[in-house]
Amino acid sequence: MSTTPSAQEVMALRQRTGAGINDCRSALIEASGDVDQAIEMLRAKGQAQAAKRAGAEAKEGVVHSYIHQGNRIGVLVEVDCETDFVARTEKFIGFAREIALHIAAAAPLAVSDDDVPAADREREQRIAAEQAADRPENVREKVVQGKLEKWLDEVVLLRQKHVKEEDYGGQTIEELRAALASETGENVVIRRFARFQVGEA
Repeated sequence: MSTTPSAQEVMALRQRTGAGINDCRSALIEASGDVDQAIEMLRAKGQAQAAKRAGAEAKEGVVHSYIHQGNRIGVLVEVDCETDFVARTEKFIGFAREIALHIAAAAPLAVSDDDVPAADREREQRIAAEQAADRPENVREKVVQGKLEKWLDEVVLLRQKHVKEEDYGGQTIEELRAALASETGENVVIRRFARFQVGEA
């Protein structure tokens, strides 16, 4: 199997485990396409179990703010969980603070794949198709999909590696969210964010 699993393979693993899309993709890559091995990896990390709580309603949480040095960039982010008890913990508040700091630095476009505006996705797909026009027809679609996936890795918050890569071992925001959900035993949701930068509309 190629180093990058197809969207269908990722979705099939997600349906079997309930784990997040990014976790499934990472597990398939690490397992070189071996689905059973990927499932074992997800279970070992506790991500599959944490994802089962994803259906639980997250009505508690915090809104955290971050103002970058120089007061030129500001962020508001809402991170939710199931109980007020967890929302008040230092670990949960610290997670929200780290997410706000990351958003200030990385300027994501959306929280998840589903939140990416259709117009932006279509534009990137069009650009990728134009760039792949000189490639053989049998690989063109794969090239376009690969370019689109790479772009989503750059602009979707949950796919981005935390800007403090050394502190977090290169983990993505989704991996950090899943770890917190597993640790607290609650559904943890990064609901929405707003990023403000002086001079930007």
